[in-house]
Amino acid sequence: MPVTDSNAQLPATVEDTSRAPRPRTWPIWLVLLLTLALTVLLALWSWQQWQTRENLAGTVSDLRADVRMLQENASQRDNSLTRQLQSLQQTLADQRERIATQQRQIDHNASELLKAGNRSRTDWLLAEAEYLLRIANQRLQIEKDIRGALAALTEADRVLRQTDDVGSYPVRQQVAKEAMTLRSLESVDRTGLYLKLQAAIDSVNQLTDRALAGNQAFDSDASPEAGPEPMNQPWWQTAWEKISNTLSRVVVVRRMDEPVKPLLSPEQSAYTRLNLQLTLEEAALAVLRGQQALYDRALAKARSTIDQWYDNSLPRVNALKQTLNELAGLDIDPALPDISESLQLLKARLEGRLSSPEAKSGNTTGRSSDS
Repeated sequence: MPVTDSNAQLPATVEDTSRAPRPRTWPIWLVLLLTLALTVLLALWSWQQWQTRENLAGTVSDLRADVRMLQENASQRDNSLTRQLQSLQQTLADQRERIATQQRQIDHNASELLKAGNRSRTDWLLAEAEYLLRIANQRLQIEKDIRGALAALTEADRVLRQTDDVGSYPVRQQVAKEAMTLRSLESVDRTGLYLKLQAAIDSVNQLTDRALAGNQAFDSDASPEAGPEPMNQPWWQTAWEKISNTLSRVVVVRRMDEPVKPLLSPEQSAYTRLNLQLTLEEAALAVLRGQQALYDRALAKARSTIDQWYDNSLPRVNALKQTLNELAGLDIDPALPDISESLQLLKARLEGRLSSPEAKSGNTTGRSSDS
């Protein structure tokens, strides 16, 4: 029996594949998680951009509506101011004509007095008192100057006191009643009111765009700038702060339970200041003309404009509003009494003296005694 190699009869070895290493899948899951996070952030950013675009579109439409409304109000105010200026010019022309008529009458009376050489000292004093009473009526009815009218009445009473005419007693009695009535009235300082309104207009000129309420709200909502990075801060903390700042700028949380005032462009801000100045000019014009309704309406509109568009927490805006509140409760057109009765009594007395035979005989006696 031949000898054979035992190894040649053994079966071939089969490799064990059950212990092969498994493939690593955690990088795939990490990539998927990062992709999902980036997708969520991109969706949030897109949603925020869409919300911002919608808000900007609404703000632009509101601003356009406000501009149209302001333009219409400005056009109406310009027409109203034009009509008021025309009315004021007509009133001034009428007053000039009235003053010229009174001046011609006074000159005529003076020329008549100069021509009448047969009049006594009493007649001259009565004519002077008549002139003072005319001045008092002019000051009160045309210029609405209570102090000037009272001073003219007081001077007329002093002149009447120097006469020896018994018939001037009713005139002095009426002058005393009219002077007492004028003393009971509260004089309106129109010059002071006008100067205060001019100071308010100058204060409006000094208001900048930073005084607007919308700009203040925008500045308060703006995120602060990042400060310098600390020297010994870990890299992961620095990266986390950068990510937090980026997310805070992308996602902004604002309170919507209070109405948000729209921001104004520089042109609209200048237009708002011009509108406020015109309103105060209208109030100053009402002071000079003595129109109480126009004065109250202009000041109410000016205060409403300040409350709507300006930040009342600023000192300059608050001072302007307090000044307008003080001016709002004043009476610029008090009811003026009629002080013309004393003038009518004195004119009747002068006509009686010139037509009475006693005055003529007294004047003749005076000329004979002078000769």
